Amino acid sequence: MFAAVCLLLMFGYPVALTLAGTALFFACGGIVSGHFDANFLSAFPDRLFGIISNTILTAVPLFILMGVMLEKSQVAEQLLSNMGKVFGRLPGGLGISVVIVGMLLAASTGIVGATVVTMGLMSLPTMLKNRYSPTLATGTICATGTLGQIIPPSIALVLLGDILSSAYQEAQLKMGIFNPKTVSVGDLFVGALIPGLLLVALYISYLILHARMHPQSAPPIATQKRINYQQIASNLLPPLILIFLVLGSILAGIATPSEAAGVGALGASMLALSKGQLNRKTLKSVAQSTMEVTSMVFLILIGAALFSLVFRGFNGDELIQQLFLSMPGGAMGAMSVVMIVIFLLGFILDFIEITFVVVPIVGPILLAMGIDPLWLGIMIAVNLQTSFLTPPFGFALFYLRGVAADTIATGDIYRGVLPFIGIQLLLLVLLAIWPGLVTWLPEIVYG
Repeated sequence: MFAAVCLLLMFGYPVALTLAGTALFFACGGIVSGHFDANFLSAFPDRLFGIISNTILTAVPLFILMGVMLEKSQVAEQLLSNMGKVFGRLPGGLGISVVIVGMLLAASTGIVGATVVTMGLMSLPTMLKNRYSPTLATGTICATGTLGQIIPPSIALVLLGDILSSAYQEAQLKMGIFNPKTVSVGDLFVGALIPGLLLVALYISYLILHARMHPQSAPPIATQKRINYQQIASNLLPPLILIFLVLGSILAGIATPSEAAGVGALGASMLALSKGQLNRKTLKSVAQSTMEVTSMVFLILIGAALFSLVFRGFNGDELIQQLFLSMPGGAMGAMSVVMIVIFLLGFILDFIEITFVVVPIVGPILLAMGIDPLWLGIMIAVNLQTSFLTPPFGFALFYLRGVAADTIATGDIYRGVLPFIGIQLLLLVLLAIWPGLVTWLPEIVYG
């Protein structure tokens, strides 16, 4: 089933329809050959009802609306201009500005594609104009754009949180625990804060080191006027307040992620209104983009639900469990294999498909083997973030290629992301060695 899905996706068929169609094809073949019980398909309507009645998933369209609205309100352009004034005099300063703005956009939007495209359109021409090497400029933009995968409020973490919550309860029931603990999206948000900020620090450290070793590839901005810090602060304050309201309300336990997403969507709309960007044309564009992305997410979720249902009908989950239990190294050996498989699947599948198809299958098995659910969720998120950058199929590379000038060679983009892939793999190693980087803050915040 996995091989058929991967093959059909390479031919360009839509992901959601490929997942559902492959599942139905194999189910029909199994019914005819006597290897599949048709009664499994009768559970599909209940799964659909569970999807549409899931209050956690309400956060998805609201966070998407928040991100698209901020993209249209030119907040990113002002942030980049101001950060460039602050850091531009330093070697590599423009690259540092891109990373910081990308971090703020990631905390505001949570959408990788929107961040990469926005930063590519705004910062790439500026970096090239200031004599930055194309490899360093494109690599920095691609890597920064993927921060939306790990820095809250991330759409990926919302979806992962929902899937892991179900997987954790299923794992505990299999272990005979009939009063199961839960893991929430808010837990994942808190757990992702330190790894996300650590990744930003590693990016900035690399840019500073690169600028010192190769000053001609990341020169300081030659001419700068006097910096108006009051103006910079006034432009920085609104998005920072919005981030504080969204994340702060979740961390303080005042609001659920869905409620905080509503606050974020309203705040982003008010910010666009204050900047004079909220008119009928903009509102129509934002609504249409939000509907398209939301429909894509939920259609893939429906297709993945049917795929995992048929997969379990063939006892695929039991086969994988037996395989994991027979592996050398126990839980960590199985975890390593899952990480490698997810990394390889990231070459051909988006994070949404991997989250909806792979995690429900392997999640309960790994959690039943004693893996911490928070640590597992953040490890998967960072791993998927790495897959966004990996040539030749990394989605961030495609996003930037679509908006970059023809003078930028595709090879420059590929070479530019390699050091940042190494940095993300380094973060994975650090999280594997010190799981407390993920679990410490949630323990402090929530006990």
